[in-house]
Amino acid sequence: MNNSRLLNCDCHPRTSRREFLGAMGAVGAMGALSASGIAASAERVAPHRIDVHHHISPPVWVAALKKAKLDSPPVNNWTVQRSLDDMDRAGVATSITSPTMPAVSFLGPKEAAEIARAANEYACKLSQDYPGRFGVFALLPMPHVDETLKEIAYAFDVLKCDGVAFMTSYDGKYLGDKTFAPVLAELDRRKATAYTHPNDPACCLNLAGGVPTGAIEWATDTTRTIASLIFSGTSATYRDVNFIFSHGGGTLPAVTDRLTNWVVSMPAFKSRGFTGDNVMAEIRRFHYDTAQVSNPINMAALSRMVTTSQIVFGTDYPYRTSEEHVKGLAGIFNSSELKLIERDNALAILPNLRA
Repeated sequence: MNNSRLLNCDCHPRTSRREFLGAMGAVGAMGALSASGIAASAERVAPHRIDVHHHISPPVWVAALKKAKLDSPPVNNWTVQRSLDDMDRAGVATSITSPTMPAVSFLGPKEAAEIARAANEYACKLSQDYPGRFGVFALLPMPHVDETLKEIAYAFDVLKCDGVAFMTSYDGKYLGDKTFAPVLAELDRRKATAYTHPNDPACCLNLAGGVPTGAIEWATDTTRTIASLIFSGTSATYRDVNFIFSHGGGTLPAVTDRLTNWVVSMPAFKSRGFTGDNVMAEIRRFHYDTAQVSNPINMAALSRMVTTSQIVFGTDYPYRTSEEHVKGLAGIFNSSELKLIERDNALAILPNLRA
C-alpha cells in the first residue's frame, strides 16, 4: 500500500491549533443549560465541547467490513457532513474520531495492518481538511502485536494522533493479558491516551433469549477488561497510560463492591497484595465517558464511584446524538462540573488540543 502521500502528515498543524483555540474563546460563558433551552443556547455560545467517543467510517475499513459481511447501516451511512451537523447542533467543537467494533480484529496480520494504516491516514486527512473539528484515536491492528507496535510508532511520530483506540477484548483475550504487555509498555513509555470500546465477547453470545448482545454484554465486556487490567497488575505497572473506558465503565459501578471486597479476600489475590483500597485507587484514576449513560441513574453511580475529574464527554455518534447527551448532562451537573466533563478533563489527557 502506498503511504507516501502522508509521510509528513501532522493531524494538528500549527495554524489549525490557532483556529481551534480561537473557536474556544467563549468557554468562560459556559453554564448549566436547561433541557428546554439547549438548542437556543447552543446558537449563542461558541462550540466548546470535546467528544471523545465519535465514530467515523473510513472507506477502506467499510469495504473490509462489507467483504466480511460485518457492516451495518450506521457504518455504511456515515458522512463527514452528518458528523459536523450533529456536532454543530450541540456545541461540540472537536470530536476525537475512531472506528467502532470490530475494528480490524477479524483480519489477519498483514491485511489488518494495511487497513488500519489507511484508516488512520484517512482520519488524519479529515482533521486537516476541517481544522480544529476532528482529532484522531488511531485504529490499531490488534490483536497482532508486532503490527500494532509499528502502527503506534507511525500514528504518534508521523500522523501526530491524539491517542489510540482499543477494543475491550480480542478473541477472548482482555487488555491485561500478558500477550499485550509489549503494546501497553510502549503506550506507557509515550504517556499515551488509550480509548477503549466494547466488543462482542467470545464467551457470551445469544444468552438472553433474543435480547441483543449489545444490551448487556458490551457493557459487561468493558468491565471485564477493567478487571483484567487491575488484577493482572497491568494497570499498576503501566501507570502512565491514560485509559478512557466507554459508557461510564459499563457495569463496573454495579460490581465495584465485589471487586473491592470479595475478590481481594481470595488467597490468590490477597497474597499478591491486592486490597480494597488499592483496587479502588486504580478504578478512580481511569477516565470514563458519558456515551449512552447521560441519565440520572447511570451518572448517580458513576459520579459516586469517581470524581467528576475522571468523567469525559462522549456521544457514541452516529448511534446516539450529541444533543441528547448535552441535554441529559445539563439536568444532572452544575456549570463548574459541566465545564470539567464537557471540556477540561479531555484537555488534561489530550495534549495536542492544549497545543
